[in-house]
Amino acid sequence: MAECEPSAQQFTLDDALGVDTTGFMDLRVPEYAYMFGFLQADGHLRSDGGQKGRLTVEINARDIDLLREFQRLTPYNSSITERTRSTNFAETHHSALWSLCSLEARTKINQLGLPHGRKSRKITPPRIEFSRRDYLRGVIDADGSVGYTSQGFPFISLTTASTAIGAYLCFYARKITGAERTLKRNARDGIYNILYTKENAQALVSHLYYKDCLSLARKLSAANSLAEWARPASSKPRPPRIRWTSEMDRILLAAPTLANAAAELNLSKSACQVRRWKLLHVVAPLPD
Repeated sequence: MAECEPSAQQFTLDDALGVDTTGFMDLRVPEYAYMFGFLQADGHLRSDGGQKGRLTVEINARDIDLLREFQRLTPYNSSITERTRSTNFAETHHSALWSLCSLEARTKINQLGLPHGRKSRKITPPRIEFSRRDYLRGVIDADGSVGYTSQGFPFISLTTASTAIGAYLCFYARKITGAERTLKRNARDGIYNILYTKENAQALVSHLYYKDCLSLARKLSAANSLAEWARPASSKPRPPRIRWTSEMDRILLAAPTLANAAAELNLSKSACQVRRWKLLHVVAPLPD
């Protein structure tokens, strides 16, 4: 019986490719966390049966440098092509398309949480350790916006159909800015539109878009510009939202006057008046 070569048992795919693929899509690495977030939001993973399939990302040709970074980060053969076509939004649209066919690469990306086919409502943040701010920046670069409103206020926003992604952004942004958001789907198309403005936008953007981070160049430029904004002297910031507790409600209802309640709770009379009206008209639940 023929004997195996001594090294045959040690032969790996890395040897065939001539590259090391072991660290590919390690989401603890900021660049891969960003890339995965972008792929979840703007990529398309297709399975054609058997081992056939393709991962593609198509973006405006002006952003082609980002696809070149994806290609550089991917130790498998991939291609970038350009095309011009008509769309629902423009008569002539010049786009760039990154394509990756490797079964091993597609399998790993699928296992991390990029579903095959339609995925907008199904995607969720990774269930393993990952670089959180880089992942969220990838999602926002793909499906969000950064810049100034028509009134000249800084803003950052995300449009998503995924409840899990929307909830995670709200949770993470609250830790950074203190601002709370309530998820509610748009009645017209069932999409979540999550928006942060002014100082909240500045704080979140400066955290997500740090120096030399991987990002769309135009959004990184917009993010950097937000630091220049200062609130006009004539515009006062909105006071923080009051988190009413059962104990606060009891004090409010037991106080002989609104002035007494405001003094004991260290709140304004108007805030106490609104809360008491809600309690007495059962708009808010009465304390136990």
